[in-house]
Amino acid sequence: MRHVAYDVEGWGVGELWLEGSRVVWHELPAASSLATASLCSLGERRRNSPSEVGLVEPRPRRSVAAVNGSGTALVERLRRYFAGEPDTFEDVEVDLEYETPFLERCARALRDVPRGEVVTYGELAALAGAPGAARAAGSFCARNRLGLFVPCHRVVSAAGLGSYGSLGPGYKKRLLELEGVSL
Repeated sequence: MRHVAYDVEGWGVGELWLEGSRVVWHELPAASSLATASLCSLGERRRNSPSEVGLVEPRPRRSVAAVNGSGTALVERLRRYFAGEPDTFEDVEVDLEYETPFLERCARALRDVPRGEVVTYGELAALAGAPGAARAAGSFCARNRLGLFVPCHRVVSAAGLGSYGSLGPGYKKRLLELEGVSL
């Protein structure tokens, strides 16, 4: 398992965990001040981190300066995306193995939601074969470990934007605006 942290101007520091070329975890870039204070043992920014679910061993604290400039092709694509360049990331191999078949179906269905479009939690549940399971679809989104690659920012509430975990609805709105969606 390889860990790559990257910085994106105006967004903060993001983190990838790769197994070969397959993405097994992605933390979206967080504000630099937050990242500087807490870029560390894989998960102080999110519950159920890679170390908590047994994917990797916890690491000691690292400064942002120590992780900048990885230069991988995927990191460059991510940086271009956050700068406003269209990318679907549909060709990126990701780990879609989840605890239940329903969660796997949610991930696969969400990867098929096109850039520039949104679905409601209820619509995601229906696409995953479980109409009426909007709350379960919401729980899936809250636990999503593959931000952008399994684009939960494209899932909105029936009443509007909806939440976006610890990053907040403002972050979700910024992502949707990058993709040409206005709510």
